[in-house]
Amino acid sequence: MLISAHGVVNRICVGAALFSLGMSSATLAADDRPYVMKIALATVDDPLHEFAKNYAAAVERDSNGRIKVEIYPSSQLGSTQRQAEGVQFGEIQCLVVPPEFLTGIDERFEVLAAPGLVKSMADGQRLAADPAVLQLMLGLGADKGLHGGALFMVAQSAIVATTPIRRLADLKGKKIRVFASQFQTEAMQRLGATPKPMTLGDVLPALHDNAIDGAVSSVAVFTTMHYWDAAKYVTETGQPAIFGIAEFSKKWYDSLPSELQQIVERDAASQAAAIDPWMIDFNAKARKVWTDHGGELISLSLGDQSAMLNKLASVGEDVSKGNPRLSAAYQIVTEAARRIH
Repeated sequence: MLISAHGVVNRICVGAALFSLGMSSATLAADDRPYVMKIALATVDDPLHEFAKNYAAAVERDSNGRIKVEIYPSSQLGSTQRQAEGVQFGEIQCLVVPPEFLTGIDERFEVLAAPGLVKSMADGQRLAADPAVLQLMLGLGADKGLHGGALFMVAQSAIVATTPIRRLADLKGKKIRVFASQFQTEAMQRLGATPKPMTLGDVLPALHDNAIDGAVSSVAVFTTMHYWDAAKYVTETGQPAIFGIAEFSKKWYDSLPSELQQIVERDAASQAAAIDPWMIDFNAKARKVWTDHGGELISLSLGDQSAMLNKLASVGEDVSKGNPRLSAAYQIVTEAARRIH
């Protein structure tokens, strides 16, 4: 059968059009494929977990389901160090954690643990929203596989203990768990205690075994993790402030289409701001839950509180002065702290 040149051209054009349509459909299908975001954290039913849940809902909604979020609280994906490594290498897509626990990646992550930066939740919320502080903190770890997403105030510190700490002198000789932070270690030493850096998952067993006498964290964590079974005395020192940071895997973030990158970042920032009123209310309710379960809340006398702040006033400067990068970061956050007061 003879086919005209015109017919051949028509068939080629139709074939090319069909091929192009097929390629466009394949490209569209590839662009529409779901991306999984695993969010890891050490705590459960606390402010960090609440942020993770709110953030997950926002991302799934705004991405129209193109990002599927899975949340793994209570260190289900390993210790905090293991979670951080998973984020660096792309096995975990997001980690929500106090920034001090990332000091193994960059020592500047601990700078917000310097005592005396803030004196209230409102102060901490303003500090976490300061543009210079955000630029500093969310930029850390960019050369080591991290992409900063959000920063927010969680709580003011307290010390849970097996025996009551009613006076500053009661800390002398006590073994107290601290975050992995030079600032917290130095502060505890100045108060006469022996600091024991420890991940959250190890704290409750250590209290039960009398390996430590107490631990620094927040009333919210002590309450949600039922610490009253091991130690019922909580002294509310207020120092240092506890912040939360959301870090993405840079490898995963870079793999996202630009419109999904924008959603991931925009929702992280908006949820960090939106949770502020909830944080204040939750911390107040946690105090009541603690006492309802037989726990005791203790406040230092005005004299002891003032003496504590005086002892800790130079911790930030003294710890950071031998490290130019840490010193520069400390200056950024102290300047911001002066602006918010």
